[in-house]
Amino acid sequence: MAGTKYCDVKITVLKKIEVPDIHKEYAADNVHINCAKYKEGQEYLCKNVQKPEGFCSWAWVAVQDKIVFLSLGHDYPWIKQKGVEIVSCADGLHPVLYKLERIEAIEID
Repeated sequence: MAGTKYCDVKITVLKKIEVPDIHKEYAADNVHINCAKYKEGQEYLCKNVQKPEGFCSWAWVAVQDKIVFLSLGHDYPWIKQKGVEIVSCADGLHPVLYKLERIEAIEID
């Protein structure tokens, strides 16, 4: 889109959550109890509302619409900090919480 201003969004892995009771009942044998992809504190930079290299495709589905919303300059009224959203991956056996943070405006031609 010519002239559309986007902001970069930093994605931070806030917390990997274990749900041992659910995992025990539903997970197949030899499946990790928590997300094996990330470490807490790991960061990714989303530019031009594109999935960052190395970011999980499943997690991207969960965060993409929120990243677009933040990158266009909008804020969530239920979050104290402007330009921030907290979102969870949709994987019920390996939940991960992410902090999305608007950090810089850029112009797309």
